[in-house]
Amino acid sequence: MPQESEAIVSTEARGPATYDLVIRRTHVFDGRQALAGLYDVAINGGEIASVSAEPLRGRHEVDAAEGWVMPGLIDTHIHFYDVHAVSDPDSMRAFEQNELPGKLGLFLDHGITTIKSVGDPTDGILDTRAKIAAGTLRGPRLLATGCGITGRDGHPAATVFSDNPWARERFTGEVDSVQQIRDLVHHLADRKVDAIKLLSEGACAHSGGPKYLWQNPAFPDGVELERLPLDLLRAGIEAGHERGLRVTVHTTQQAAAREAIEAGADGLEHGVTIEPLTDHSLIDLMLEHAITYTPTLWIDNAHPDAPGNLKKVAEAGVHIALGSDTFSGRGLYGANTLEEAELMVAAGMTPTQVLAAGTSGASRQCVRPDLGTVAPGKRADLLVLNADPTADIGNIRDLSMVILNGEIAVDKR
Repeated sequence: MPQESEAIVSTEARGPATYDLVIRRTHVFDGRQALAGLYDVAINGGEIASVSAEPLRGRHEVDAAEGWVMPGLIDTHIHFYDVHAVSDPDSMRAFEQNELPGKLGLFLDHGITTIKSVGDPTDGILDTRAKIAAGTLRGPRLLATGCGITGRDGHPAATVFSDNPWARERFTGEVDSVQQIRDLVHHLADRKVDAIKLLSEGACAHSGGPKYLWQNPAFPDGVELERLPLDLLRAGIEAGHERGLRVTVHTTQQAAAREAIEAGADGLEHGVTIEPLTDHSLIDLMLEHAITYTPTLWIDNAHPDAPGNLKKVAEAGVHIALGSDTFSGRGLYGANTLEEAELMVAAGMTPTQVLAAGTSGASRQCVRPDLGTVAPGKRADLLVLNADPTADIGNIRDLSMVILNGEIAVDKR
């Protein structure tokens, strides 16, 4: 346990300790809803041991002062390595030594206890994951897909990395045959990635498919890309499922979203952003296939239709997961995730819906049922807040304490 702060009171003198840590007299958002009344939340080791309306005793106690406890936030869509700074082995080492630790710490400082990388250099991100898990590097729980898989000359290989061939080989996996995509997925599975990410709109020609002009401030004239061929899309999803991995697909158009779902995808990264979602049968398809929709408004808010599309799918009951699409060079790691939550509320979701998307909904997306819920037996990744986040989503910024895996990682009291 880290060094005690003034917020922690030892109870050794009052009798035998029952639990390692007790958060006393707190309101609780449990990952799905706010519980009525006040509770004591007890932690043993890295797990939640009890959520009790009756007083509990612990070897250490934190008085929440009738504040709020909720699960730590999970950002399911981030890009961690700096795509602009990393261009050769020396710059990669410099980033990992000088920039990486501080950026990891920023997530914890803002209450994000789990992040999912969906397109970083496979070797680097998996090594970082291992160091965090071993306790030699401080940071949130890290899940990773390794490189994002795209078609030959697809996005982001031919866009973001067009002038950075060294990074292009490491951040992206370019394929142009069924065998290549199957081999790459199985290779990533052998490396023990947590999931697979495919990029649908960013590959070689797809017969009969509409053109897609990829636009970004860095490419003001746009880059014309076409969707991943259907046989490759299916093969990549099938190979992922063969290895027991969840497969999500980068889409922005309705046609691409439909194609991904019909090919067997488990979720949509971005969803429908560059056009209004007018195909109600597509929403029905999302519900039928239990798709998780990750809106990434923080990056896609420049597209005027993205917030309204999120409102439509959320009102229909589609599973929503919070994911910001954070990357180096814009905003601040951790703070971007909080802004994403606020943008989701501005789009028409309730604070409770957004909190669920960032906790239990995100845990579903990551296939980590041990996360995202305040209940006995779950991982003790918790936030202590000073005000009610279900009344005002902005109260997730009023952070008092972050508990990661049962230990106090941030104490702002």
